[in-house]
Amino acid sequence: MVPHCDVVTINAPLHPETEGLFGDDLIATMKRGAYLLNTARARVADRGAVVRALESGRLAGYAGDVWFPQPAPADHPWRTTPNHAMTPHISGSSLSAQARYAAGTREVLESFFGGEAIRDEYLIVDGGRLARTGAHSCSTHG
Repeated sequence: MVPHCDVVTINAPLHPETEGLFGDDLIATMKRGAYLLNTARARVADRGAVVRALESGRLAGYAGDVWFPQPAPADHPWRTTPNHAMTPHISGSSLSAQARYAAGTREVLESFFGGEAIRDEYLIVDGGRLARTGAHSCSTHG
């Protein structure tokens, strides 16, 4: 099915058979310009393979909600890879918390696309470095 999809979402547990499943070989079978969304575990997708696929244009974009390792080191390639986005990991949260996440995400996107500054409390990474609130939430060592 992967060669026929414009968007592929990964929703699989991490175990020896799925670790690195989306590597160079499987990604090469995807449609050129497809999107890969990983809401499972970061290691189901091979980090290097994702970077190579994004840089070559094989993938139009990659998004996920977890990094490996976590917290990601300053030199993690996904910090600078083109067409890559990370979202908050919110499994197991309440409906009211999800509504707050959605409102905050909307505000960030509206600010970004409107050319306005994003509120400091929403910034985790700025210019490839941990920023403001995020700088106090994670270690920069790895």
